[in-house]
Amino acid sequence: MSLTLDRKDDPATSARTSPPHQPPRSRDLGSGHGERKGRRQGPRRPLPATMALYVLIAATFALFAIPLYWLFSSALKPEHEIYTYPLTWIPSTLEWSNFAQAWTSAPFGAFLRNSIITTVVGTALEIGVALLSAYAFAFVYFRGKMLIFALMVGSLMLPGHITLLVNYITISNLGWLNTYQGLILPGIGSAFAMFLIYQQMRQVPEELVDAARVDGASHMRRMRAVVIPICRPMILTATLIVLITKWNDFVWPLIVTSTSDMRTLPIGLMFLRSQEGYDAWGPVMAGTVIVAAPMLIVFFLAQRRIIGGITAGALKG
Repeated sequence: MSLTLDRKDDPATSARTSPPHQPPRSRDLGSGHGERKGRRQGPRRPLPATMALYVLIAATFALFAIPLYWLFSSALKPEHEIYTYPLTWIPSTLEWSNFAQAWTSAPFGAFLRNSIITTVVGTALEIGVALLSAYAFAFVYFRGKMLIFALMVGSLMLPGHITLLVNYITISNLGWLNTYQGLILPGIGSAFAMFLIYQQMRQVPEELVDAARVDGASHMRRMRAVVIPICRPMILTATLIVLITKWNDFVWPLIVTSTSDMRTLPIGLMFLRSQEGYDAWGPVMAGTVIVAAPMLIVFFLAQRRIIGGITAGALKG
């Protein structure tokens, strides 16, 4: 009996007709051939909308960049070029003497020292109090917690100048005028920083905190080992905001200080303008650069860390 094989079952025929085996393509995202993977597939934005978006971005950049450039360029201009019209964007000569004149016309060394002390110490105390308060509201159960939290958050709706008179009377009765404690202590109770950190702490899984509690960790240990590492991006953001706010604070140091050896840089800038006169804008602009440069440097250095921390937290889920 003869057996007949169907052509499709013949191994030789199958070998001749089947296409050669091709290895799977690697996902080379950097090559320009074939289908681009890793990108969102969807309708492309119309050209007018794209151009409008670019124009908006450029206008926003110019809105922030031009005043900064004018500040730094005016600090290095000769006096007569600041008033010329049309405007002189590039100084003909660099007048570094404006910085020397600004530094020697007012005790900027004392102003800088006072600003550094009040900003660093005040920021550390305010963030420390905000961390403890946020942890207590997020993970500690006590009677009246929600009422106290509502009162603290409600204080954000009140203008800060409402408490100036009460704080001044308190500081004056304690004999803390023209002192560091008078400059620092009234500002350490910040509901804003507490609320920012509290909102981030609410995202911490309670299972992690409960596991640390079962292991015998105290509240401080749980906060340091579990909560703070997860909330570090928001803590850095709150620290940066508080740091800039305290560095630029003008009203409270003006009220509680009356001597040059205790005043801060924003007060010193006003003092410099009164010393140099209202038409000596070169030294005044140089003094403004001295005041603004540290916070600009801090912001640009901390910006990448904050964005990187937030992105890492989002990827970890």
